[in-house]
Amino acid sequence: MQNYKTDILIVGTGASGLFAALHCPSDKNILMITKDAVENSDSFLAQGGICVLRDENDYDSFMEDTLKAGHYENRRESVDIMIRSSREVINELIGYGVDFAKQENGELNYTREGCHSKARILFHEDITGKEITRNLLKAVQKLPNVHILEYVTMLDLIEQDNTCFGILAKDKNDEYLTIEADNTILASGGIGGLYEHSTNYPHLTGDAIAIALRHNIKLENPDYVQIHPTSLYTNKPGRSFLISESVRGEGAKLYGKDGRRFANEVLPRDLMTAEIKKQMAKDNMPYVWLDMTVLGKDVILNHFPHIYEKCLEEGFDVTKQWIPIVPAQHYYMGGIHVDKYSKTTMNNLYAVGETSCNGVHGANRLASNSLLEGLVFAKRAVNKIHDGENAQHKKYDIDFAQLANNVQQNIDREKIILDQEYKKAIFNEMDKVRSAR
Repeated sequence: MQNYKTDILIVGTGASGLFAALHCPSDKNILMITKDAVENSDSFLAQGGICVLRDENDYDSFMEDTLKAGHYENRRESVDIMIRSSREVINELIGYGVDFAKQENGELNYTREGCHSKARILFHEDITGKEITRNLLKAVQKLPNVHILEYVTMLDLIEQDNTCFGILAKDKNDEYLTIEADNTILASGGIGGLYEHSTNYPHLTGDAIAIALRHNIKLENPDYVQIHPTSLYTNKPGRSFLISESVRGEGAKLYGKDGRRFANEVLPRDLMTAEIKKQMAKDNMPYVWLDMTVLGKDVILNHFPHIYEKCLEEGFDVTKQWIPIVPAQHYYMGGIHVDKYSKTTMNNLYAVGETSCNGVHGANRLASNSLLEGLVFAKRAVNKIHDGENAQHKKYDIDFAQLANNVQQNIDREKIILDQEYKKAIFNEMDKVRSAR
């Protein structure tokens, strides 16, 4: 068994995990693990953009748009923190080399998406997530105190008396390894891999959520799952290809079988999804039509070149043809409950990004808030860890090797098939919460 010891362990190499690593003190050893290749995180797939507070006059509108989309179930304090922190985060991203679209005069260009009352979204073509995450990854890979392990899967926490001391994991050869850490940050993404049709990578199976259940770590809104209204319809198995909400924000139209519009294209995602499903049932069809031709060829090729190319691969020229679209599982608003500093209910354990629930999104995520929320609260997690170390730090007298051995023996004894266990545990919890509402 391989054994590692580090100051801070980050489980996940998406945008929130990378941003956390970039804010860790340079005198700390940081170990990051990822279940697949480092580039295979959902952060790389985000198409639309990232929200930012345009100016002080935009605050009330930004707040109301986020609350309205979330059905007013959001934690207002968390939303306020995200909005107030947005410009600082954007400036940092630009400093890391992120190339947001600009107007002819050189000023940043803003677009609008569903449920936004104003244009406040920055973007890079239709691959904003890739542009942000690849630049963050480049910056992290330059840090001498950060080490990344690929194809390593977290199996369980190693804890005692509700305090996390690290994790048990497996590598791609199914060999066990232990990682002892003073603090652990869970940034392992959502639950899309549990669904037959999802825009997520299939290896994102909610591992951290199921492990949290096993250790009685508090969850929040575990049944709040967002379906994206528009993915490209196909009979092929595998990850669904997302058609960004920015497409409709820029003016694309939805039509039923009869060629008539049936809804306002910039409704919040849950309401838009409901309207599409209603129309599909009315038409007795497995999809509805999305018309991008109204945007014009120049807009399509300049703003949405990758959507254009993907649809062309599937046999559709979006500059000339309507495309069939269908809703697909997309995002997890629920997750591991955290406070405004991203701290979980277990000591020395933090959660950020889609794995966590800090209350920003409420019952339904506002478009392009996910990247911003993940970055803002990842930074806050690291700042909290640093503040805690500067304060009186509690010393623990434990035998880590024995704790790790106990966890491994338990997994071996129960012959746990983790993907199946995780899926059952998460869906059971979701059903239980839904029944109680």
